[in-house]
Amino acid sequence: MSDDFSFPKARHLRHAADFDRVYSRKCRAGDQHLLIFADLSPVETTRIGLSVSKKHGNAVKRVRIKRLLREAYRLRQHDIGEGLDLILIPRVASGGGLRDYQSSLVRLTHKLRKRLSSPQTDSSVTTAEQQR
Repeated sequence: MSDDFSFPKARHLRHAADFDRVYSRKCRAGDQHLLIFADLSPVETTRIGLSVSKKHGNAVKRVRIKRLLREAYRLRQHDIGEGLDLILIPRVASGGGLRDYQSSLVRLTHKLRKRLSSPQTDSSVTTAEQQR
């Protein structure tokens, strides 16, 4: 793991096939700010994809949320570790800021890493669903 905080294109999840693979794994965790889908990455690095729906508002608002999510990952990538493909989906009503996204990202990825590493993964139940 390097000591820099860069976020090169190699760390972006860009292809539809990769998104489909992560979604089909059905390993997810969520809280009031984020919903994260995860799968083990076929490459060494951790890659992230973003999905911000039109429910968040116009393009300006959606792009701002994407920038915040990318920055949260960039700053906390060393806490997350390597070897995961993640899709980050912000919650509509959260109104989260950078610190909210950072703490949610680290907490939820640790939870997902445990689920993915355990032999019996019933990962279809999320934190939010358990609270209902």
